[in-house]
Amino acid sequence: MESRSSIMDKVISQYQEDENVMIQLFASWCANHQLDASTLYAQAYPQQEKNLLLEKAIEELEQDTIKIDTETLLNVLQLFGNEDLAFVVSEEASKLKKH
Repeated sequence: MESRSSIMDKVISQYQEDENVMIQLFASWCANHQLDASTLYAQAYPQQEKNLLLEKAIEELEQDTIKIDTETLLNVLQLFGNEDLAFVVSEEASKLKKH
């Protein structure tokens, strides 16, 4: 039987992996629409410093960008409680539709 500490470590590790996927999806969506992911992130969270995981995801995008639709991204952001970022993405998506 696993110890409570071991289970907590696994839960934390899984959350961090999932969070990385969310960040990669956000960065990919921005790249798909020629938007600056760092700028949008700063609009959603102006009080935060640079997100190092986001910066890393942006750097990695130059080699491999996946296509992600807006609805999927919004669902993933909301799943992780990133309502502010989901709102900014939704606003940008509305602007894109108008063009």
